[in-house]
Amino acid sequence: MSAKKPDTATAAFVAHRNLLFTVAYEILGSAADAEDVLQETWLRWVKVDQAEVREPRAYLVRIATRLALNRLRSAQRRRESYVGPWLPEPLLTTPDVADDVELAESVSLALMVVLETLGPTERAVFVLRDIFGFEFDEIAATLDKTPAAVRQIAHRARAHVEARRPRVAVTAAEARAALDGFRVAVETGDPQAILDVLAPDVVLMSDGGGVKQAALRPIVGADKVARFIVGGMRKAGAVVTAEATVVNGNPALALSVGGELDGVLTARIQDGRITGLYFVRNPEKLTRLTEEVTLALR
Repeated sequence: MSAKKPDTATAAFVAHRNLLFTVAYEILGSAADAEDVLQETWLRWVKVDQAEVREPRAYLVRIATRLALNRLRSAQRRRESYVGPWLPEPLLTTPDVADDVELAESVSLALMVVLETLGPTERAVFVLRDIFGFEFDEIAATLDKTPAAVRQIAHRARAHVEARRPRVAVTAAEARAALDGFRVAVETGDPQAILDVLAPDVVLMSDGGGVKQAALRPIVGADKVARFIVGGMRKAGAVVTAEATVVNGNPALALSVGGELDGVLTARIQDGRITGLYFVRNPEKLTRLTEEVTLALR
């Protein structure tokens, strides 16, 4: 007996599920919220008359984007009272994400931290236009704006991002090499070894969410960052180990204390040195590191 074929609505949703999740995640910076958006998108999608839908992909993205924007506006109010810096939720991604340079760059924590500085509408426009390549008229229909207004928002958002995003692209091999040096330095606890891999003006952002110890403000400068890291290791009271992994399509380190996962660290690299460190310790943001997540741009 042959298996029952999925209906048109189900088939379209399944075909574009990874794209929808990626769009929602890029807008929200939260996998948990992105999953909720997916569920809400499905509930709305099954009520749509499929005969009237010419382009399921565009229609589904429109639903997901509007839902994500509503969530982002509510989330931004909550994030204003968040304890310390708010960093995006890291994802353990499939190998194909790391192989896709464009996708890996778009979901890197370095870029997603920059996206956090955009307003909700600017962020949605930048994500849809510059990352996913949607046309201005498609974005306009999604956001109930004119194409001319969307063009202006896109120009403003792109200028904002370009002024803050990493200026020099590095290969995965370069990033791994720099992080490997940092891993050895952390495991030995040698302050000088840590300083050797840090750029003089390195910035460390750590996210403990008020649950785990973290700096309440970004730490700037190699000396201060090294002291923070060494001090944190001493306070840990157990053996600290760092294991190479791939988070958001980019090389990262999973730090464990006494054999238990304590946080995930990703880096921004330039000229072989670490210029930015993003350290996520909030336990609520470490739940997506046991199972690979599939992301997609198309």
